[in-house]
Amino acid sequence: MHSDLALIMALPNESKGLFEQAGIEVHYSGIGKVNAAFKAFEVIQKTGCKTLLNLGTAGSTHFDAHALVEVSHFVQRDMDVSALGCAVGVTPMDTHYPAEIGLSCYFSDLPRGVCGTGDSFETAAPKVPCQLVDMEGYALAKVCKKLDVRLISVKYITDGANDTAHLDWEENLLWGAQKLFRLYQSMQ
Repeated sequence: MHSDLALIMALPNESKGLFEQAGIEVHYSGIGKVNAAFKAFEVIQKTGCKTLLNLGTAGSTHFDAHALVEVSHFVQRDMDVSALGCAVGVTPMDTHYPAEIGLSCYFSDLPRGVCGTGDSFETAAPKVPCQLVDMEGYALAKVCKKLDVRLISVKYITDGANDTAHLDWEENLLWGAQKLFRLYQSMQ
C-alpha cells in the first residue's frame, strides 16, 4: 500500500513529529479548503501517488472524543447559495461533481461518518447533515476525484464541536497524533 501512497495532514500540530521521527514523509496543507486543494494537487503531481491518505483531527457531536472515524463521505458545510435557490452544500452549476463525495473505505474496524468541511472552526450545528466537521477534507476529496486518485481519510475526534472546541482540540492533539500514527503503522 505505501509505495503508491502519499500522506497529507493539515498541520504539524496534528502529527506532533511522530511520523517524521519514523522517517515517514508528511505533506502539510495548511488550514482551509483553498490550501488543502492546492497542496493535494501539488502532492499528486509531484509524487504520482495512486492513493492520498488524509489523517487529521475533527470535531463531532455524534462520535465520542478520542475516537478514530473513517470518513465515508465529504460535504461542504459552508457552501450556502440558498438565496439563489440552491440547497445548502451544493455548488451552483457544478454538474460534474456532487455535493456529497463518497469515498471507498479502507478500514473495516473503524466507525464511519459523513464529514462536513468548511472554512470555519465549527462550534454549532452545521447547516448540512454530517457527523463530524473539519476544514480541509471536501477540497481533498474533490481534487482526488478530478484526478482519479483514491482518498482515504481518518479523523481523530478531538472535540465536541461546541463552545470549548478550541480548548479541547489543543489539549487532545498529542493523543490524536499517537492514535493516528499507530493506525498508519497498521497499514503496513
